Amino acid sequence: MATTKKKEHHKSAAWTRKEGQNPNGGLNAKGRASAAKEGHHLKPPVKKAEAAKSKKSAARRKSFCARMEGMKKHNTSSKTAKDPNSRINKSLRAWDC
Repeated sequence: MATTKKKEHHKSAAWTRKEGQNPNGGLNAKGRASAAKEGHHLKPPVKKAEAAKSKKSAARRKSFCARMEGMKKHNTSSKTAKDPNSRINKSLRAWDC
């Protein structure tokens, strides 16, 4: 009797796949949870209204917006930078940048 071995199919983390990404930019809760398993410490985006309530949230939002604007200038093509559906532009919108 022959034995068959099952193929192990290893999926990548959800935050790297479509199911862990928010369609409006950034990661959804499932994506943040899968990133946390890999040692990342991610929090959900902060909107302007939420940032007005806390200085810490406002500073985090300001820092994120500045960092992503720099990444957009240096790490994307002009086509991607102008595309409203690019991940980086969706992310900037999610943070109200």
